[in-house]
Amino acid sequence: MTCQEMILSEEFLDVIVDYDVIEEILEGADVEFCYREIDAGYGVAHVRRSQVRPISIGYYGYATIPKLYGLMQAGEQVFDSSPLAAMGNIRVQNPPLALQGSGVIIGFVDTGIDYKEDAFRREDGSTRIISIWDQTIQTGAPPEGFLYGTEYRRADIDRALASPEPETVVPSTDTNGHGTRMASAAAGSLLGQGLTFRGAAPLADIAVVKLKGAKRYLRDYYLIDDRAEAFAENDIMEAVKYLQQMAVAFSRPVVIVIGLGTNMGSHDGTSALDSYLNIVAGRRSRAVVVGGGNEGDKEHHYENFMPSNVEIRVAGQMKGFCAEIWGSLPDAYSVSIRSPGGEVSPVIDFRNGMDRNVSFIFERTRIQVGIVLVEKDAGDPLIFLRFENPTPGIWTVTLTASVRRLSGDGQYHMWLPIEAFLEDSVTFLQPSPDVTLTEPANASQVITVSTYDSYTDSWYAPSGRGYSRNGSIKPDLAAPGVGVYTALGETDGSCMAAALTAGCVAQFLEWAVVDGNAYAVDSRGTKSYLIQGADRPGNIRYPDRQWGYGRININGTFETLARL
Repeated sequence: MTCQEMILSEEFLDVIVDYDVIEEILEGADVEFCYREIDAGYGVAHVRRSQVRPISIGYYGYATIPKLYGLMQAGEQVFDSSPLAAMGNIRVQNPPLALQGSGVIIGFVDTGIDYKEDAFRREDGSTRIISIWDQTIQTGAPPEGFLYGTEYRRADIDRALASPEPETVVPSTDTNGHGTRMASAAAGSLLGQGLTFRGAAPLADIAVVKLKGAKRYLRDYYLIDDRAEAFAENDIMEAVKYLQQMAVAFSRPVVIVIGLGTNMGSHDGTSALDSYLNIVAGRRSRAVVVGGGNEGDKEHHYENFMPSNVEIRVAGQMKGFCAEIWGSLPDAYSVSIRSPGGEVSPVIDFRNGMDRNVSFIFERTRIQVGIVLVEKDAGDPLIFLRFENPTPGIWTVTLTASVRRLSGDGQYHMWLPIEAFLEDSVTFLQPSPDVTLTEPANASQVITVSTYDSYTDSWYAPSGRGYSRNGSIKPDLAAPGVGVYTALGETDGSCMAAALTAGCVAQFLEWAVVDGNAYAVDSRGTKSYLIQGADRPGNIRYPDRQWGYGRININGTFETLARL
């Protein structure tokens, strides 16, 4: 079987590694696998499932199993430029600066793009999309250096647009619409229907990766709702690699924008995807923008100090859900679980490398407990709970110390899945709205934005809030994300805040790199410039868990530069 077939096959596990540990995982056995390096020491092994142990945290480790990411879009609602105006974007689009993203590439990792939309064309009718890598189509040639999917270049898309049946030439579509909304908010332009529509960077070129869906075995392991869009961490990392390479291939600055998120992970910026994004963000002429998610009001985060009881309400019958408990060194934790019917599991403590299965006499529920004394990337204790067929009602998780040193305070955080991954409501009875930024928004070097309503000048309640689990300052900035006009109508959510911010970043990189004013700038430098120009109303102390270092104002950034 070829490596391409292994990448796509449900018969093969995907294992993320940051060094060559394939022989350790396979224990020297004669196992069919292939290994592909992504970048900067990260790689993915594809291993035949029938020849290795079943997937589990205890055996493979938490970091090696790809996490699943969902779409960070809330709801869908005549063009109103208020969100752009609130960011200072329109003023910068107009003279004297006249920055509209010209010479900059904005890359989207998402559900694809409807390339037929007028919002993505030039005045002569040709496309502004320089490439689409569709990971879901295997009939054409993949991008150079990649092994799956099909790449469509600008010439292919222009031929499709000239055809009476475009999809016979370029069959890539966006059936969900999320990627099309993101791209049009960031970089769309349209004249027609009595409206003047423009995105934040209407002259930027566009590159798109349409992600393939996560493999069924991963969806089953994480107990993801069958209706949910879910994408694997390793495919997202491949997408980022593809997009960031364009800075060299096209000799242009590249803005990568990610409107995806998950509650899986340590929430301290140390996951494989977080770490890789930090590496990309440190490279010249690149910038990475990530939305903070829509989990702030979903009651999916809890924090406390042990010993304590965590109460989880399961509203209805469902196949299950996963939960993660992240502790802090030097503490070690013991866990027991009480069912709605009153049965209590044995106390389970830390014995690294082991998974425990808990069954109840009067319940159909089966709980798998994965325990990691020191998680490889974060370096902290982790308890991974997998509830299968949970009985509706109140479940109680009790946390106590199994080993306690005097310097430890027993603090822990617990997360339930993002709303999109759940079949029915699963919430904490005493949730915390803080530390609710979804991953990969906690990556330290990326530009992380929370969401506010520019029409009412108020906080957007679903927006994720900081800081990160280890206290690092996140989000960096707040951006408008309510009532944002796109090619497919008005849309709310974290994804819109990220898209508009990406357009502002493209404006800055046009000035800095294309016009030669700060040629060596990277994502970290761009973030600093944006923070310098942000609006900071006087009734808030900055940095803030909701607003970060303030509300993005790209015109304010240039006004600050003019004063220097």
